[in-house]
Amino acid sequence: MKINLRFASLSFLLVLAVVVLNSASAQAQKKGKYVCDEAAPASLCNAANTCGSASAPCTVDVTRRGNGANVKPGIPGAKDNQFFCVKAGTTVTWMSSNKNTGFMISFPPDSPFTPDDPIMGGGSKQVSVKATTPGCYKYDVGAFYSGAAYGMGGGSNPELVILP
Repeated sequence: MKINLRFASLSFLLVLAVVVLNSASAQAQKKGKYVCDEAAPASLCNAANTCGSASAPCTVDVTRRGNGANVKPGIPGAKDNQFFCVKAGTTVTWMSSNKNTGFMISFPPDSPFTPDDPIMGGGSKQVSVKATTPGCYKYDVGAFYSGAAYGMGGGSNPELVILP
């Protein structure tokens, strides 16, 4: 009887150890949710996710859908709220393709753009800024419809990498 109890206890501990080790291994292999949490976010930049150049501006479309704000860089095949890269010195033009939609973008604590102010624009007001400070940035986006009763729709933690 004692041997069966010891065997059952030992088997249980062995199974528990395997489960714990597999869980720890899965956590170690899991990548961060955000690009800016990676060790070298600039290494994730390539031609498919880099917008604009020193001679051509990057256009970023800010829209509101449902209760959220979406940001889409002017890159072929870009998706809403995907991270994108620009090189320092690139002019970034923030705009909205939706009529009667306003937006506000802020980079806490400091903006990597000149001028260093929150970016406020809308469907009839594009705002151009120059990328100046290399790094990886999470930023806040809000979009609203003119005269809407429910206010701004929030974004979904978009990110931007400015390359040197």
